[in-house]
Amino acid sequence: MKKILLMVLVSFSITSTSVQALSWAYPFVVWKGDVYEVTEEEVLEEKIGKEIGEVKRRPNEMTGSYFGDASNAYTEGTKYFEIKGITTKEAIAVEEEGNKWLKAVYAQKAPFHWMNLLTDGLPFAILIVFLLIAFWLLRKVRFQKNK
Repeated sequence: MKKILLMVLVSFSITSTSVQALSWAYPFVVWKGDVYEVTEEEVLEEKIGKEIGEVKRRPNEMTGSYFGDASNAYTEGTKYFEIKGITTKEAIAVEEEGNKWLKAVYAQKAPFHWMNLLTDGLPFAILIVFLLIAFWLLRKVRFQKNK
């Protein structure tokens, strides 16, 4: 009887599944490397400036990691707008359904992710092309010297 009980306990401990649920402290959007906490404060239509960006991806549901213009609360394609009279370093407006905008206030810098270099990094791409050309020219010069 003790052996059966021990085997049952061991089998439960081996086959137990882990449950992972990610919960966020607040709804946020990321724009140009800055994290903005979305508040419940509505922004009036006459205060909405030009469109400045949109949600392009969602955070990873298991790890919580994200890069680029992401949001944990809004779907891809949700637009960001300037708020007239407020700098974008302080706050932006996030589009809601039905001509409604919510104020999102600056919270912190977004964590570095290497994918930012590839997705938002035109200067990075230019640098890579420049380095490839420089490498090719150096090889060409060395090859000509060895002739």
